[in-house]
Amino acid sequence: MSATPDVSVVVAVYNTMPYLTECLNSLVGQSIGHDRLQVVAVDDGSTDDSGKELDRFAQLYPDVFTVVHQPNSGGPAAPSNRALELATGRFVYFIGSDDHLGEEALERMVACADANESDVVVGKMVGTNGRYVHQKLYTGNRDVTLDDSELPFTLANTKLFRRELVEKYGLRFPEDMPVGSDQPFTIEACVRARKISVLSDYTCYYAVKRGDASNITYRANHLARLRCVQRIMEHTAALIPAGPRRDAVFKRHFDWELTKLLQKDFPALDADTRRQVCEGVGALVDAYFTDGLRDGTGVKRRVRFGLARSGAVEELTRAIAEETAHGAPPFLLEGDRAFAAYPGFRDPAVGLDDRYYEVRETVAGRLSAGTRLESADWEQHGTELSAVVNLRVGITGDTSSAVVALAQGAMPQSADKAGARKLPGDAARPKRVGTLTTGAAEDGGTLLTARIPLAPTRSKRGVRLYVDVAGSTYEIPVRTEGRPMPLARRWGSDEPHRVAANGNTKGRLVITTAPLREPKSGVGARLRRMLSRSKRK
Repeated sequence: MSATPDVSVVVAVYNTMPYLTECLNSLVGQSIGHDRLQVVAVDDGSTDDSGKELDRFAQLYPDVFTVVHQPNSGGPAAPSNRALELATGRFVYFIGSDDHLGEEALERMVACADANESDVVVGKMVGTNGRYVHQKLYTGNRDVTLDDSELPFTLANTKLFRRELVEKYGLRFPEDMPVGSDQPFTIEACVRARKISVLSDYTCYYAVKRGDASNITYRANHLARLRCVQRIMEHTAALIPAGPRRDAVFKRHFDWELTKLLQKDFPALDADTRRQVCEGVGALVDAYFTDGLRDGTGVKRRVRFGLARSGAVEELTRAIAEETAHGAPPFLLEGDRAFAAYPGFRDPAVGLDDRYYEVRETVAGRLSAGTRLESADWEQHGTELSAVVNLRVGITGDTSSAVVALAQGAMPQSADKAGARKLPGDAARPKRVGTLTTGAAEDGGTLLTARIPLAPTRSKRGVRLYVDVAGSTYEIPVRTEGRPMPLARRWGSDEPHRVAANGNTKGRLVITTAPLREPKSGVGARLRRMLSRSKRK
């Protein structure tokens, strides 16, 4: 190692065997070379063999490793701060002791920082063993800022920082935060940096989810996580004035950290914990949930934040429990506006403005999930045959725009995963064919009964619902969900045809019509002639 290495790698270690071995091997195997590398590893009171493994590597590579052993501090902040005191490199890089690097990671990131005069370099990071890592930042090698990229969703400290910047502003990790202590450090470094670069053309970092899920992030309880996100947001607010730039950072905290506190495990918490979570989330909503953030947040999250802000603990608990058990509530349509009828909607005791319940985002997935086949049958009058399709739809109120029709061809690739899609404004929608009647469904929503005339042609068409919601038209295929299909029907005497209803490979209702061709000879032809004569008698 040279007197001033290019990069000092900080490793805070606590009970990460056997993952630690792969981590350390990935460091000594870096293409940047040992003479340009310093590894500062701090054992934070490990009770497994992690400390011994660090000492083994220090014996093997004494010119690379600096190892410190200290009593357990309860989190990665204290050992990281201790390592920073010992770092001598031009740059400092942080790695989780259960993760590992690509072989060329450090060499590429240092070269990027030198070429671009960057104070922060974000190397591409991926998850392994089921670990989720946000990927939208890695769309190319480029320079970014906190307010014009996906950087706020990638706030871990697993980045290359110019050590001059770290020391100039005295950047350190808050040691009283058991989780999330890297965010204040990373956010301030990004605010202070002259330039932030993203390196996307090489996988630098492999984030590992341990088989025992013992990463500290997964162990913290609701109140501990709440206190940490409060600290992060307060620290950020002191760095960035109110406005779009701060909103760009806080969108991450509302969409991610605060949302995770109000998920399906919330109703199982004891009453006092639920109340405290509500109070804490409500205070952050009051302080930082601007009109811009509110209007850019999906209705599911927006309602939960609003109920927390109103102190409506029971309504919030019921909203989460009911959606977990039964899916999203029906949408109430009122002209070109739509509202999600969650608990507390227009309840004077809750006092939450309609804007919290109003649907503004694309809702294709929710409409698809709320639309299903109840039953199907054939209805014949003389020579005319219709398909009678009963649908349960997750909407109430003004359904005058609804159309049930047969559509040719498969749904386009642009359709979302749930199968529904929002039609472009200039897209042609089918005219109503046949009749449509409505009624209230027993489990909420609307029951639509469509009678669709069938033409004696050869065709294979999907049954689809077209409906206007919040000023947009949605095309929704009808899911069969294992419902019994009517028996195939023969109709027409001059030109006999056969009609059948089936679920396709995606479980969507398809109606097929085709002509019946009479064989000219053989047993089948004789039987059909005999059957025809018996009917005439």
